[in-house]
Amino acid sequence: MELLKGFPLRRAFLAVILNLLALSLSTTALLGSYWCTGTQKVPKPLCGKSKATECIGVPMASDAGASNVSSQEEVHYSWETGDDRFAFRYFHTGMWLSCEESMEGPEEKCRSFIELSPPAERGILWLSLGSEMLYISLLLISFILMMVEMLHTGNPVCGLKLNAFAAVSSVLSGLLGMVAHMMYTQVFQATVSLGPEDWRPHSWDYGWAYYMAWASFTCCMASAVTTLNTYTKTVLEFKRNHIKGYDGSFKDQPQHHQCFIQQQISSYYEPQAKPLHSVSEGVDFYSELQQKVLQREPELELDDILGQTIREARC
Repeated sequence: MELLKGFPLRRAFLAVILNLLALSLSTTALLGSYWCTGTQKVPKPLCGKSKATECIGVPMASDAGASNVSSQEEVHYSWETGDDRFAFRYFHTGMWLSCEESMEGPEEKCRSFIELSPPAERGILWLSLGSEMLYISLLLISFILMMVEMLHTGNPVCGLKLNAFAAVSSVLSGLLGMVAHMMYTQVFQATVSLGPEDWRPHSWDYGWAYYMAWASFTCCMASAVTTLNTYTKTVLEFKRNHIKGYDGSFKDQPQHHQCFIQQQISSYYEPQAKPLHSVSEGVDFYSELQQKVLQREPELELDDILGQTIREARC
């Protein structure tokens, strides 16, 4: 029995752990800028004093008279053709920023991904950001409700209500998270095709933040299912205990009381084709018993009259 009583507590603890994991993963993914990663194909700059690699070499003039020619009149020749004229720089993009390597130094150049997205897709991107924030907010609310339900063990009915609200909040947050991730995927794919030419990636793939966001959604739905399972099993246990308590109190009654209650219950659940027995019949039955008791000897007990009347009814 102690093992069975510990199962709901274990399920509640598992739901809290999954909810906390989903909350941590979703927050990290929202703040990160590695939803999508890849490379961009850009022309190589001319080699100079500050740039000696990943650049196009310019041959120096052989004669001394060429030094008198201005730089605007100089003609530069390059023997590099095809992809040799281009450099592939790494970039990573999140819901807020898009950063790529700088060809002039080791630092990164970051731009707002909202400004890079096509104007027609910016509304969907804002909806995705709003849904992601609501997703995290509902996860936090469900986590608080679960913790209160675990710590508040004095009133089981109140704990059951908290469990139900936590389950509904977890399900809604999971749906919002799924919609937010799908909308961001649509916006990014549209930006790849219709975004600025200096940003369009040559090759790309989803990053760790994208997979972390979907892992958060998985943990959220697992927490919601666990919470709903705990709520359903608790309700079924309440009903079963209520029926057992009713059966125990029913067996403690005398035999003629059991017979009368069984007749009333069976008449209540009879098919609709037969005339239904109302509660007034029970009232008339007991009023008739009271009249018989008053007419007979006063020392005769009510239980004896009730048993005799039921036996007459059976005959």
